[in-house]
Amino acid sequence: MIYRLKIIDCFCAAHQLKGYRGKCEGMHGHNFKVELTVEGKKLDRIGLLVDFQELKKRLTEILEEMDHKVLNQLPAFAKSNPSSENIARYLFGIFSGKLPQGIRLKEVLVWESENAAASYLPDR
Repeated sequence: MIYRLKIIDCFCAAHQLKGYRGKCEGMHGHNFKVELTVEGKKLDRIGLLVDFQELKKRLTEILEEMDHKVLNQLPAFAKSNPSSENIARYLFGIFSGKLPQGIRLKEVLVWESENAAASYLPDR
């Protein structure tokens, strides 16, 4: 049996996709929405996989570093475009190291609009 939890947060940022042939090559912004899904097999003594507040606090701390920034100027994207795909991969790498024992990050989904999202999950 596996339990899954999902939390959602958002941040606002600007970026440009260098090498893209179209409008997105120019500087533009998004209100990014981020969904994180974690999973695990064991509940604690009060019936929780992990406290939602703990997950939300950690995600908010990570997203604050990106909020109202030009993503291309952040060290995380010095060698790659800050596409939704690369943002999802970056967040996966950062957040997966901040989870309690027995909890695994399953997926990160980054929405750049209400109609377009990219997800990252490891090939396991």
